[in-house]
Amino acid sequence: LAGFVLVVALISLSFGGAVGLMFLMLGCALPQYNQYWPLFVLFFYILSPIPYCIARRLVDDTDATSNACKELAIFLTTGIVVSAFGLPIVFARAELIYWGACALVLTGNTVIFATILGFFLVFGSNDDFSWQQW
Repeated sequence: LAGFVLVVALISLSFGGAVGLMFLMLGCALPQYNQYWPLFVLFFYILSPIPYCIARRLVDDTDATSNACKELAIFLTTGIVVSAFGLPIVFARAELIYWGACALVLTGNTVIFATILGFFLVFGSNDDFSWQQW
């Protein structure tokens, strides 16, 4: 039963990622928008889990106290996520993209970052199915 639940979780995460990327591509490729500047948020999607992954490898989770390395990683991840939401707004204010495209990109950002968070919630525990085992 646990294996089935993990397969369902993995399929759900894949679906979430596909829906988020669909919104991003709609914000770029629809004929009325036709601007591909919002694709720069892909860099933020790639960069967002890196600080936390590095901190998980360096930090011993057996200690109940807070750790500066882990808190710095969460701070950097928060900065990356806020930048991913801010970039389309800056593009729209500078009139590089339309506000409708900005809304689609922000919707895609919400779905993608929820998917990334879901991945860490499902596979982040220290058990046999942890992503650290990969």
